Amino acid sequence: MTSQRSLTQNDTDPIETNEWLDALQAVEQAQGPERAQFLLGKVQERARRMGVTTKGLPYSSYRNTIPVGRQPAYPGDAELEERITSIIRWNALAMVVRANRAYGELGGHIASYASAAEIFEVGFNHFFRARDDNFAGDLVYFQPHSAPGIYARAFLEGRLNQTDIENYRQEVPGQGLCSYPHPWLMDEFWQIPTGSMGIGPLSAVYQARFMRYLQARNLAETQERHVWGVFGDGEMDEPESIAGLTLAAREHLDNLTFIVNCNLQRLDGPVRGNGQIIQELEALFVGAGWNVIKVLWGSKWDDLFARDTNNVLLRRFAETVDGAYQDLGSKDGDYNRQKFFDADPETAALVSHLSDADIHALERGGHDLKKLHAAFAAARAHKGQPTVILAKTKKGYGMGGAGESRMTAHQAKKLDVGALLAFRDRFNLPLTDKAVEALEFYKPAENSKEISYLKQRRADLGGYLPKRTRNATSDAPKRPAPEKYAKFALEADGKEMSTTMAAVRMLGGLLKDKEFGPRIVPIVADEARTFGMDNLFRQVGIYAPDGQKYAPEDAGSMMYYKESTDGQLLEEGITEAGAISSWTAAATAYSAHDTELLPVYIYYSMFGFQRVGDLIWAAADQRSRGFLLGATAGRTTLSGEGLQHQDGSSHLWAGAVPNCRAYDPAFAYELAVIMEYGMARMLDEKRDEFFYVTVMNENYAQPSMPEGVREDIIRGLYKLGTRGKAKAPKARLIGAGTILREVQAAAEILERDYGIATDVFSATSFTELSRDAAEVERRNRLSSSAKPEISHVETLLAGSDPVVIATDYVRALPQQIAPYITAPTRILGTDGFGRSANRKALRRFFEVDRQHIALSAVEALVRDGTLKPAVLKKAVDDLGVDPAAPAPWSV
Repeated sequence: MTSQRSLTQNDTDPIETNEWLDALQAVEQAQGPERAQFLLGKVQERARRMGVTTKGLPYSSYRNTIPVGRQPAYPGDAELEERITSIIRWNALAMVVRANRAYGELGGHIASYASAAEIFEVGFNHFFRARDDNFAGDLVYFQPHSAPGIYARAFLEGRLNQTDIENYRQEVPGQGLCSYPHPWLMDEFWQIPTGSMGIGPLSAVYQARFMRYLQARNLAETQERHVWGVFGDGEMDEPESIAGLTLAAREHLDNLTFIVNCNLQRLDGPVRGNGQIIQELEALFVGAGWNVIKVLWGSKWDDLFARDTNNVLLRRFAETVDGAYQDLGSKDGDYNRQKFFDADPETAALVSHLSDADIHALERGGHDLKKLHAAFAAARAHKGQPTVILAKTKKGYGMGGAGESRMTAHQAKKLDVGALLAFRDRFNLPLTDKAVEALEFYKPAENSKEISYLKQRRADLGGYLPKRTRNATSDAPKRPAPEKYAKFALEADGKEMSTTMAAVRMLGGLLKDKEFGPRIVPIVADEARTFGMDNLFRQVGIYAPDGQKYAPEDAGSMMYYKESTDGQLLEEGITEAGAISSWTAAATAYSAHDTELLPVYIYYSMFGFQRVGDLIWAAADQRSRGFLLGATAGRTTLSGEGLQHQDGSSHLWAGAVPNCRAYDPAFAYELAVIMEYGMARMLDEKRDEFFYVTVMNENYAQPSMPEGVREDIIRGLYKLGTRGKAKAPKARLIGAGTILREVQAAAEILERDYGIATDVFSATSFTELSRDAAEVERRNRLSSSAKPEISHVETLLAGSDPVVIATDYVRALPQQIAPYITAPTRILGTDGFGRSANRKALRRFFEVDRQHIALSAVEALVRDGTLKPAVLKKAVDDLGVDPAAPAPWSV
């Protein structure tokens, strides 16, 4: 770490240097910091033009950004707020320790909230505005490990009772509180999930951006609303945490503030033992274009800084790495004097008048309400940039020798009686020794100063937080009938098109509806042209807060690239994580923004669940409603792209998400039925579910929809038709997605060459079939009825005729329904790595082409004795199958 001393040793003209510094200080004092920053910017710009490189550090000195002279008066009762904070800190600790004392296995975190308590209280008491009749409220992304503190505050507010907090992490059985923010589990309390780590920061960026989108399109009034996010310094190592930083700066999201709780420690040890994470984060955020406010030292340091005319403190701070700061933080005043101050004669002299107790009381800025309030106020007032507050705290603050600034702090879940008594004494809590030992919760009387003050502060800010609204107060406008936007698909009559083309055409039809169209939020991750959506560029425009400051290269074409301030399409660039974050913001707008929307995010299916599965799981937890369209789906439809692009597994991921309804339609009319069904479920019935629908880029003749199949399309399986003579040997062939056409071709081969009759079925969703069958099985298991229910798949596939199932996905997908089929069953899928080839070659390689499907039916009929073994040998030869070829999943 470069020190201030090393920078001054090479000064060849100290007098000139001081003149420059004095001039800068005079400007700051006379005209304010903004003017000083402007001049510095001009100097840096001129230096770059002159070819002068700057050898200075990419961050400011290790001190508070806001000096005492610019610190506003504190608007509340700081002493009373400190007492309330101490009570909440105790109840949060007691909640976790009680649970683990009773059960020993529930886990929970004490240290994270202990370090962030003052951060949260400043927000709750002065800045986090709730929703009321006149204001939709701010959105707050809570650090997930701090959940016990949020519960402890809600207990004092009366929103949670003692039974609730006694059952922390004990949701099964009975009344309990979930471990982290989970809107699915506490649907009127938590608004936004922020775990796993990294999801909160990225989601907060795109939520702040989406609020601007809503305002620009006159869909909701979001001008005065703010997004706050409290995150950990260790969490910022997650790629998602920093993935949206440049977007936030580029789009001037001054409605966004991060507060990074810099307790310098992650789970196992220091975040940067040999460095300084705060300085590193400042450089990162400054480089990304953010406004940075550092809150490092509490008010008791102010006198030392005022007396430190030679900046010796800054020199010592620059020389001290975080591992050393943690060691100092875990020790008392005499140790800090010896190891930190006495290491330099100047700093030793600076604190010579202080006792060891005084030195021990020199707190970090993140535990000082007044310093934090100044930072929050400056962040809220700052315009043109997002702001990050880097607040230095102690992990496990108040836990003393049991965990304060110690390596084991994060995993601490149990404290002995001595540590608990020390905690009580440190925060002057009115608890007897017996109450401490019993880990009793403490709640002042309803008419006490503490409770009255706490409730009044929240009343002044609109009400309690966190709080989730289940539904928008008004519905989306009535949408057009399917015959208006999807008639071409329902009555295709043999027209050739891909299901991707059909999906985009339906979307375009819905967008054209004057009432419903504006409620659609189309989203792409730089693949609009791939999916044939470039016509939307001109039709609805691409959202860009600054409009279009250039004439696009393709301005003379019919589908030119059009950006506009009120554009409807969100073109996110090459970031699936960003695109799904935008989709989630839109998919939860009914709750967060009282605005019902229909987001449709279309993307390469391979880069959906596989790349951003954690974000999709968070979207599910947040009770999202909308469509995810997995385009160029399946392992053999995207022929030339090969291993990394060909999707054979996304439906397995989708099926694992409880409120995701996953479909793989083969025909445009199936897609139309599924889309209309999804809109009815999400918009009309207010179901908290979303639809994952895979669509292909392969053109083929699309039939019109047969009569009477609509309900079975939704249930996941329906019969397309029968081929062959009534008394001929018979097999049932099931195809899904684009492989359905291979199944139909196999049925022709079986009838023509082997006299085998077939029933052909289209499987639109193996996930829906398996869920239905599992539910029926469970009801039968729990029922005393003599007549069991029969699932949809068991009803359609009853009997002993062999079943062959073929899909463009791995065999594990259709194998979900195999336990419910009593007949001999053969399953063909695309297990293995992708390959680059044409579709015909790929389907032969993965053994899902018509020849292998037909062969599987022959083999099944031979094994059950219906056909003679010689027929199988003949079929192998006739169909050109190589018996010596290796299994596709083994090569």
